[in-house]
Amino acid sequence: MRPDNHRLSPRRTASGWFARLFNPRTGDEQSAAHDRADDNVDIELPRPLTTQRIADDLSRRGYKFRIDHDGDVTGTWDGNRFWFLLLGEHDEILQIRGRWAGNLSASSRLGVLQATNDWNRERIWPKVYARPEAHGLTLYSEVSVDFEHGATDDQLAQTVSCGLVTAAQFFASVAALTPPEISDDAR
Repeated sequence: MRPDNHRLSPRRTASGWFARLFNPRTGDEQSAAHDRADDNVDIELPRPLTTQRIADDLSRRGYKFRIDHDGDVTGTWDGNRFWFLLLGEHDEILQIRGRWAGNLSASSRLGVLQATNDWNRERIWPKVYARPEAHGLTLYSEVSVDFEHGATDDQLAQTVSCGLVTAAQFFASVAALTPPEISDDAR
């Protein structure tokens, strides 16, 4: 049971472990400071993921997006299409999937597969892969996080940032190595 002076609210304003890490104190001093800090700390409890929470996070950042016909949040960042998908039996898995705006010829398949394999071997995020589509090979990125027990607003924001930033890094690195495409009309 919590004492009456503890409040649970939607946001946590301080992190005890983080403060202790950067403000080391001795035993009694630390214990007294911790007790005082607990009296004034708002704790955000994890909440289930929803499309609305994702939309709210993107809106707070000033990003433009829309809800597609499947009910998924989608938008473009640096010309690349991204989807914010809720997967799993209870919509507990947030997947941020990006599609590179460019296309590669089928003849570049071996080089593309080597590049995606190198990326996946050297980095945790995002998982990247190539997929054949109507106009050649296209590249995708995915960051998936299981929030079975819910997520705080900070956890959701961090996951969204990770999905967008790491994918943008991958897409930019591929774009920098890719020669401009020559359309069939120009030949």
